[in-house]
Amino acid sequence: MWIEKLIDGVLELDTPIGPRYLQPSLVQRAFLLWTFRNFGSLPQAVLRPWERRMIDRLSSDNRFVSSSAPGLLDRPIIGKIERRPPQAQVEVIPMCKPASSSESTEPSREAASA
Repeated sequence: MWIEKLIDGVLELDTPIGPRYLQPSLVQRAFLLWTFRNFGSLPQAVLRPWERRMIDRLSSDNRFVSSSAPGLLDRPIIGKIERRPPQAQVEVIPMCKPASSSESTEPSREAASA
């Protein structure tokens, strides 16, 4: 099975518009086989920086395989990369202690000792 993936495997990329398939080179397929050796799919966040750059380079070089290409469904999938949209940054606001009403009604010690 891994020989078929090495020879003619494609990488599935999960996108907001649906799955897309990338055609890596032989060396890239070997690296990806090692990356996906224990998993069928991985989130993009767990990939090493050089692996993310390789995926981005494949995407920018338009190494996509047409979904209408003959025999695409017969090609083995090396693995699936889940691309999740970035989460909105949530700003954490520290809680302020409310002023206690007893502090404002007590006379200060300085005034009491005078």
